[in-house]
Amino acid sequence: MEEAYRKWSVDLVGYASALVGSVDAADLVADIFAGLIRRGDESWAEVRDARAYLFRSVTNSARMHMRSRERRRARENGWPMALPQGELFSDPAVRAALAGLSVRQRAAVFLTYWEDLGTGEVARRMGVSDGAVKRHLSRGRSALREELS
Repeated sequence: MEEAYRKWSVDLVGYASALVGSVDAADLVADIFAGLIRRGDESWAEVRDARAYLFRSVTNSARMHMRSRERRRARENGWPMALPQGELFSDPAVRAALAGLSVRQRAAVFLTYWEDLGTGEVARRMGVSDGAVKRHLSRGRSALREELS
């Protein structure tokens, strides 16, 4: 587990930043590793593709985080959602358009266009089928096209 953290934590935090914003990204990744440590080495030993497992964990944690954020936002009477920060999202129009996507759509768009990964690798990292990636990309592109045109 320690080796996995050293090898992939920077990539995982970058990916998490695209999904939940840079403010929460490092905490989200740290929480994933803390959960793995709590469960013990036996569960980690059963993981066949550690990198893909960790990226799926980030995607799933980001979904839970965003649901929580949306519930909090509703409670706070519609305060504006925090947007992803950083160089990748410096254009406010792009940030706003990306914030309008679901977490899975945002993940598919980020991994495809910013990380330049093929559909198969995106599917592996997200823990979904190739068809699901294509569906999320199609819906995400449509929403972005509509928002940014």
